[in-house]
Amino acid sequence: MEAFTRFTNQTQGRDRLFRATQYTCMLLRYLLEPKADKEKVVMKLKKLESSVSTGRKWFRLGNVVHAVQATQQSIHATALVPRLCLTLANLNRVVYFVCDTVLWARSVGLSSSINKEKWRTWAARHYCCSLLLSLARDLYEISLQMERAARDKARRDEALSRDPLGHSVADEGTEWLQAFLLLLFRSLRRHPPLLLDTVKNLCDILNPLDQLGIYKSNPGVIGLGGLVSSVAGIITVAWPQLKLKIH
Repeated sequence: MEAFTRFTNQTQGRDRLFRATQYTCMLLRYLLEPKADKEKVVMKLKKLESSVSTGRKWFRLGNVVHAVQATQQSIHATALVPRLCLTLANLNRVVYFVCDTVLWARSVGLSSSINKEKWRTWAARHYCCSLLLSLARDLYEISLQMERAARDKARRDEALSRDPLGHSVADEGTEWLQAFLLLLFRSLRRHPPLLLDTVKNLCDILNPLDQLGIYKSNPGVIGLGGLVSSVAGIITVAWPQLKLKIH
């Protein structure tokens, strides 16, 4: 109970719970819409999804400051690729949250002259760029982990057979994909924070790609992706040691 209280006392924790609820409603609504006797349930889910989405906008009002702080931290990353990718990703997040704040001002009636579609497109564009750059950082980290796993495997094979040129799965052309996937699985299994961050970014990117018309998805796919991403976010907030660190 203490851990749950500590989690819900955090703004990010409450936002993740609201986000998971929002995308759960979207997914359930998509699954129930084809059924003729579920109109009332679908309407309730739609109203709940809209209410939760509105509530989340209040939690995100201060995220511009957090994104600026994250940019300042990423500038000091040791490796060039993570430093470049994270800094540019966080700068895009700053612009995204600015656009999101403008859209919030439009939705509550503070300014009716704001072009909602234009600002929504800008927000989706910068959010997509931020996620693509974050995924580039994830791929870089994955490649490093795979190199380490390959070296460890080579040392183990050499210690066992004393024949570094012996048989290997990767030697057979027809099984190269199996060897690659096995190496990828071992690398991610040894580094849970990297797995969570990659899954989260992959699931998150479905929404802006759909909004920009780059890759169209249905609400069911977006809802499922958002739910999985939210669960990954909840895990990293509840257990900070599982958050991918900046080195």
